[in-house]
Amino acid sequence: QVQLVESGGGLVQAGGSLRLSCAASGRIFTRIFSIGAMGWYRQAPGKQRELVATITNGDNTNYADSVKGRFTISRDNAKNTVYLQMNSLKPEDTAVYYCNAWVEVSRSSGAIEYWGQGTQVTVSS
Repeated sequence: QVQLVESGGGLVQAGGSLRLSCAASGRIFTRIFSIGAMGWYRQAPGKQRELVATITNGDNTNYADSVKGRFTISRDNAKNTVYLQMNSLKPEDTAVYYCNAWVEVSRSSGAIEYWGQGTQVTVSS
């Protein structure tokens, strides 16, 4: 019913920056009623998916210790979009980054968790 489309990944040298975006939209005949928490997760080869950062619809944020002070999560509720500004990137930040959102399509539907398809971030040393 809802799709999350990520963009902004790529290849960058260590110390560089990237900005990821993730836009939520309803598929055919589906409109988004509201979006609760949104977030970014990542998965490196051979590792489990891990939380990077989350943001509530009240703009409360939470970060993994490994990215605190380097990454900033934000959202634009009018555009149903969440962003991840990544600065001072390190080779260990290399992973596929996934967008996550809890979405209601009606007042009575309840929040359902959706995931994006993932975008590759590669940091070279």
